[in-house]
Amino acid sequence: MTKRRNPLDRYALDIAPGELTWIGVRPKRREPLQSVSATKAVATLGLEGDHRMGKTPGSGRQVSIISEEFIAQAAHFLGRDGIDPGLLRRNLVVKGVNLNALRRQRFRIGSAVFEATQLCHPCARMEENLGKGGVAAMLGHGGLCAKIIESGDIAIGDEISVLPALED
Repeated sequence: MTKRRNPLDRYALDIAPGELTWIGVRPKRREPLQSVSATKAVATLGLEGDHRMGKTPGSGRQVSIISEEFIAQAAHFLGRDGIDPGLLRRNLVVKGVNLNALRRQRFRIGSAVFEATQLCHPCARMEENLGKGGVAAMLGHGGLCAKIIESGDIAIGDEISVLPALED
């Protein structure tokens, strides 16, 4: 399958690298996320230890990513000082990178390669986890979904950096 052309590809390498600051996996559906310091990203499946590995191989929702900056925005809209990343149901938290600019881009975290596929919109569980207004606070700040292109190890502190666009 060829990569969908993105008109922003020519600017992708100008995106400053960021850092992976939190990893969460959920062994079973609807269970709380478990914070881990490292895991293996498995191509076409998901993160080792996460229930999504048993779902549709090749899915564009193998991993969900949010930025500390988006979390701070949501906290602001809720009148909070901060939000525990585990409440947001995202697998990875990064900082220092323009997350929305990664959409439809390939990037490396640790030794794994990912491709951001779509926006990760908030679901009704944000109301359960964050209280009234949780979904509204997360609108536009829910992060991205991604698929894993190449397996590899990822760990807190790893750099997240954009890879050059694929040639046709």
